[in-house]
Order: sequence, then C-alpha cells, then structure tokens
Amino acid sequence: MGYVVQDFVYLPNAEAYAFHSVSAFTLFLFIWENMGRPFDIDANFLKDVPSLEDCFSPEFEKFIKLQHDYMKFNSGRIYNTCRVIEGPFLDLLSKEQISNNKKQWALGPFNPVLVQQYGTKSCHKQHECLIWLDEHEPNSVVFVSFGTTTSFSDEQIKEIAIGLERSEVKFVWVLRDADKGNVFAKDHQSRKIELPKGFEERVKDKGIVLRDWAPQLEILAHSSVGGFMSHCGWNSCMESISMGVPIAAWPMHSDQPRNTVLVTKILKVGLVVKEWTRRHEVVTRGMVQAAVEKLMASKEGEEMRNRAMDLSGALKNSVAESGIKNMELDSFISHITRQT
Repeated sequence: MGYVVQDFVYLPNAEAYAFHSVSAFTLFLFIWENMGRPFDIDANFLKDVPSLEDCFSPEFEKFIKLQHDYMKFNSGRIYNTCRVIEGPFLDLLSKEQISNNKKQWALGPFNPVLVQQYGTKSCHKQHECLIWLDEHEPNSVVFVSFGTTTSFSDEQIKEIAIGLERSEVKFVWVLRDADKGNVFAKDHQSRKIELPKGFEERVKDKGIVLRDWAPQLEILAHSSVGGFMSHCGWNSCMESISMGVPIAAWPMHSDQPRNTVLVTKILKVGLVVKEWTRRHEVVTRGMVQAAVEKLMASKEGEEMRNRAMDLSGALKNSVAESGIKNMELDSFISHITRQT
C-alpha cells in the first residue's frame, strides 16, 4: 500500500520497499503497457496475452493508479517469485526504463516447498480430505478450488458437478463460502448451493465436496493429487508449481487471465479450461470433463506433470543453503543493513 509510507521515508535512516504479490510476468506487462511499450520484447511473450478488459473494476483500477503514484517513495522492489520460474521477466523488470535503477529481489516462493505428510497412524490430527486422499493411488485425484473471491451461478455449479462426475476422475472439490454468498442479493443472505440431485451419493467413492476451509498446500503436496483446477491466482500457481502439480486454468479476474498465459503457454505446466475471450459464457459439463480428462489421463497431461515436477525440483533447490532464493535473500539483507 504505497500511500502509507509517504511520511515514513522522511524519517532518519528509513527506507521503504514495495512487495509485489503478483507474477513478474503480469507485473512487467502492466507497467510496460502503461509506459507506452518503451522498448521491444520477444513477440512470443505477447501473442497469447489477453487484454485487461473486465479484469478490474473501475474502483480497483483507480486504487491501483493511486498506489502506483506513490512508488517514487520506494527504494526497491521485492517479488513473490523465483528466478528459476520467471528469470526472463525479472530481467525485463530490472531494465532502467522500468526500474529507474532501483534494486529488486525475487524472494519467493513464500509458501513452504516441503510439506510434512503424517499418515493415518500419526497422532497429528489430519483434515478429513487428507485421510480420504491416503486411500488413493498417486496422481489419481484432481483438486478443484477457485479461491476465496469467486461466486458461481447455480447453473455453473451444476455444470462443474456433472462434468466432474462424467470424467470418472477422482476429485476433491472445494465449494468455499465465496460460492455460497450471493453478492447480488439485497439482504446479503447466504444462498444454499444445490448440487444435482443424488450427486454426492453417486460420487461418494470417487470424490468429496468440501464446503469450508481446506488445507490447500497439504492437498497439493499429497501424492494422490495429480492436477489442480484453479482460478490461477498467483499464490495458488506458486503453491501448485512448488508441489509439482499441473494446472487446469480457469481465470476469473484481476491478474488471473495473464497468469494463465504464463502457466499454459510459457511454463507449459497447464491447460486452459476457459479462454478469457469467453469469460461471459457458462463453462459446459463437456468442457469440464474434457479438461479434467486431458489433465489427468492423457499423454499431454503427463508431460505437463513432468514439467511441473521439474520446476518443483528447481524451486526446492532454490531454497537450499546455496540456492538462488537464499542468495537473493542474503543480498537483500546485506543491502538494508549496509553502512551509509
């Protein structure tokens, strides 16, 4: 929040650093486009990039601009990413026209890259879905979750349910409170989600539906999980890549449409469920089924999984004592503790 530091920087020996929670790819494009494309970049980076139309509400666009106006008070930038994932885009962000010669550090991922698996005999209390996952084969379950800010229509929820059922792929589906709350209701009362009649009974051996918080990182780290149908929020992308899980990308708003391009076209660790150009359309049961089957039961899906595992290994190496993340962290600490 850039405007909260405008007074702080006038204190003796004080500096402010901006933490960017989105991908370097998305951030670079946003700044570069707003500056009028001050230099040429590889055309391959641009050919699949969607416009920002409908990504942000007018109020949020105004808020972003307000924050950007205060960037002049910052002494540098910190990014929630890692050079092993986004090195080329970090290099572009470091160009003088973008950075104004201010230093930057990629200190991500901020999520753990190793998650303890306790097992059913452990005294550690496990979430019910982890116990359920313990019963299934490696890479046999798709995790379905769309974050905390997504509300689907009843029609869309029905299409997802039928698509999952027809795929015959095992699943863990999180229907969070955001899906229960109808933001258009005048009384702001929660609505009751109506799944197809008999759905949960029919799929009880193949899937579970969670209507509350779920331990996303532990689910993604579980050996049974081989795919993630996601809104492509950057935290979810980082967690999924950290755990070596490919993504079926279904962007909803904000940075998500461009994160989808990074995941599917550049890193090649996922596929697109719904193109941003079709954002106003309902995703049919057939589209859901096809995406799940391709991700979980095809040669192409297996190749995505292998690439995701390679990136996961690189991220794990990056947090080792001599890894690139720790080198960046040491550089940042050295910089802010320098003698002036």
